[in-house]
Amino acid sequence: MSGTVIIGGGQAALSAAAELRKRKYDAPIIILAGETAAPYQRPPLSKAYLAGELPVDRLWLKPAEWYEKADVDLRTGVRVTAIDRSAANVITDTGERIAYDRLILATGGEARRLPLPGADLPGVHVLRTLSETEDLSASFHGAKSIAIIGAGYIGLEVAASARKRGMMVTVLEAAERPMCRTASPLLGGWFGAIHRGYGVDLRVNAPVKAIVGESGQVTGVELADGEIVEADTVLVAAGLTVNDHLASAAGLACKDGVLVDETARTEDERIYAIGDVARFHSKRYDRSIRLESVQNAIDQGKAAAQAICGLEVDYDPVPWFWSDQYEMKLQITGLIEGADEMVRRGDPEEGKFALFHLKQGRIVACEAVNSGPEYMAAQRMIAQGATPDPDRLRDPGVAMRDFLS
Repeated sequence: MSGTVIIGGGQAALSAAAELRKRKYDAPIIILAGETAAPYQRPPLSKAYLAGELPVDRLWLKPAEWYEKADVDLRTGVRVTAIDRSAANVITDTGERIAYDRLILATGGEARRLPLPGADLPGVHVLRTLSETEDLSASFHGAKSIAIIGAGYIGLEVAASARKRGMMVTVLEAAERPMCRTASPLLGGWFGAIHRGYGVDLRVNAPVKAIVGESGQVTGVELADGEIVEADTVLVAAGLTVNDHLASAAGLACKDGVLVDETARTEDERIYAIGDVARFHSKRYDRSIRLESVQNAIDQGKAAAQAICGLEVDYDPVPWFWSDQYEMKLQITGLIEGADEMVRRGDPEEGKFALFHLKQGRIVACEAVNSGPEYMAAQRMIAQGATPDPDRLRDPGVAMRDFLS
């Protein structure tokens, strides 16, 4: 009897499997995980785990006995090489064919590697998986300095973790400010100042020309202007390359991700895609989006499972993200792209503030630093399509609950 096969072993895959069982789905469930580790939390890798503040056994999403109890067949270290849609099965790297009635693609992505001279030198790292994090952590032993290429979330989180471990840190960003693609100019500049205050040599407008080494080991990074930044280890933190090649090779529509509808289903009614790999149309933002977040992995996994179980699904979430850097908790809800007005509440100098982003008067996003109530209220306001008065919104004397209907 064929059931549901899930390709991928991350948060989205496990969310879908758990939701299927919660909805009394009684057919077989097989999870084919390319990594040898059981499903684990990815966000702590660059934060508490790398900083040495979280033991590895706190990363697991479910205890080992859960899989047996839930009758979920977890197969780790299995790489799927092809999808045979006509036969409704998948083919693994050992040549095994596994039949499916429903197939869920939860293939996520891989850390993007840059085509730089020296990028394959020993001592050059990326960070996406548990094993990559362990390799990077091991490289800290005996090392005094690290150069990080990229000042996005991963680059800055690793910078904070490395400083906690006593490393000298240089962050090299080609753009004009940190978090240039994901945060507002004010927020990106503010976090840049925070890192410099903690002793990080953070440089913007600093494109990298090559990674250099001696005697088969990395020794630093060469900038476009010829300057050599010395480092004992190097991290390339250049974002994610989406793993949609299996879907594309199977003839499914892809465009920087697998295209799915509001039920997470592809053009093939038997195949779904969820999490980082899935691209869908957001009615809320009136555009195609692909979300790289735990929230999306969990919720879209549930949505696909519910659709498979015959429930009505209309997935159109209010996105949310977070990042921990030093003592700063950044929480973001919504998408700032297209906003035409920003309202600041609180004082950045005090390390506690929120930036509300509006489009034609309607709140579409909020960036909150150490401001949980503002973040939580903003999430509900976005869902409600609220049009708050900007003057009242920036006034800390007006309680956030007063904006909720």
